[in-house]
Order: sequence, then C-alpha cells, then structure tokens
Amino acid sequence: MSTITWQDAFQEFLLCKQAEGRSPLTLRDYHNHVPAFFQEHPDTWPDVHALKRAVVAHFAGLRERSATHYNLRREYLKAFFSWCVREEYLPKNPVDGIPKRKNDGTPRNLDDQTLKRLLELPDKSTYAGVRDHALVLLQLDTGIRPGEALQLLPAHFNLGALEVTVPSATAKTRTARTVVMSPQTAKAIRRLLSVRPADWTDDVPVFATYSGRPMDRNMWGKRLAQYGRTLGVRITPYMLRHSSALMFLRGGGHVFALQRQLGHTSLVMTKRYVHLADSDLHQQHAVASPVANLLPQRTRARKVK
Repeated sequence: MSTITWQDAFQEFLLCKQAEGRSPLTLRDYHNHVPAFFQEHPDTWPDVHALKRAVVAHFAGLRERSATHYNLRREYLKAFFSWCVREEYLPKNPVDGIPKRKNDGTPRNLDDQTLKRLLELPDKSTYAGVRDHALVLLQLDTGIRPGEALQLLPAHFNLGALEVTVPSATAKTRTARTVVMSPQTAKAIRRLLSVRPADWTDDVPVFATYSGRPMDRNMWGKRLAQYGRTLGVRITPYMLRHSSALMFLRGGGHVFALQRQLGHTSLVMTKRYVHLADSDLHQQHAVASPVANLLPQRTRARKVK
C-alpha cells in the first residue's frame, strides 16, 4: 500500500497530463472532478476497499445529476485511478465496474420567450451585467461551447468582420475554427471591451470577472442558474448552445454551416439537432401551411348537385 497522499499523486498525475499536451480546459476539468470526490470521502486513500465503497456511494449520490455530469465525473476519476494503478500507488482501479449512464443525446433548449426574458435580466449598468449579456448573445449567436468562450482573448475577435476565432489551444477538438456573429452581438462585445479597465492586459479574457480573473464553466453556470431562478426555469450554459443550434436550423440554416459553427468533427453530433428540428415539423406546418392559410378549417365542403 502506498504512503503517498492522494494530493501528491494527483499533482504528479496533472504534470503527466500537462506533458502529454492536454488542453487547459481538460486540466481544469480534472481539478474540478477529482478533488470533489476526495472532499466527500477524505479518509479513504489509499485503502482500495474503502475507495471502492466510497466510489459506489459517490455515484449513487449523483443519480439526480445529469447523465453528462455523471459520466464526466466517472471519466476523470477513472483516468486518475488508472494512472495510480500504473504507477503502483493502488493495486486496482476502484471505478472499475461502475457503468456509464445512458444519455439519450436529446438537446435541451430554451424557448424563444424564455431567451428574450433572459436577455433582459442582466443589469447593464454594471460590468458583470454587460459581460453576462454579451456572453449570452455570443453563445446564442454562434453556438460556441462555454469553455471555449470563456478563454477568448480580445485578439480573437474581429468585430468589423463579425468573426471570432476559436484557437486550437482553446477548442475542445484541438482544431481552430472561425465562427460568425451578428452585428447585435458584435455591438454587445464592443461595449464590453469598452468598459474593461485600462490596466487590464491583452491576456485577460474578454469574459473575465470584475477583478480581471478568468471565469470557468462552474462560475458561468452559477450565474445562469441565478438568472434561471428569477425566471422560474432551469438554465445551463449548454442549453444556450443547444438553443443556438436548433434556432439556426429552424431559421433555415444549412446543416454543414451549423457543423462548422459548433465545431463538430463529424455530422453525427450535428444530426441530433437536425432530428429534433425535424420533429416539430408538424407543429411548424400547422402554423405556416400555405393551404391551411388559404382554406381555414371553418370552410366546409358543399354538396355537389
């Protein structure tokens, strides 16, 4: 049994992942997920039997969380413990045998009325309100992942061309891409840049805290959750991405353009949105049917004499 602490093992693990070239976003995810387990079960390391019991209890307690959150926690814990086994800090991986939860893959979007109300909530007389308003618009307009948006620097924006570049080091897929925004979003970001303190350097993210520190997805998620409580609905950062994709398709956008905006490496993920957009075809047809508008239902057939 190893005498190294889990904290020391974890720091060594992170250095290895950094040496492998893992993105800052992935490293932050490890920081979020692995310590969260040990904060709940601090006295289990390095007893693998105690760890196994704790892992089972931990994931049982996550049943109310989304399948995405559950599976991410499992993925990062399993990766850390697998590394510990290879380094002979543990005899076996306590996450082995914990199955992934099935995710139906259905995008969770917000309706237009909720989005309009959300955009009215940020107090634009404050820096935080201007930032939140601009970030909601950027996510809705481009479908950019929250983790990608929060790492953007001023140099990544070309407001005159209505473009923002997601660099390879920031992109989840490690492939750079350029996404397009509307003039309204560019105006909101221009205002946000105008209220940045003069002493903030160019390496301060565009969507930073009021003190100039980077925001992470948890912080942004808490901000949206607070707005959601005011509206009486659940709002998450990824709901903005899902809403963007569906609104783009329903507005007549091409699926290949959507794939590029979202940064999907293949159409497999993008087609989830196509399927959902197609599923409300009956509803849209009932509203917009040319024949139904020409011949309302009150029209009755006459007897032919």
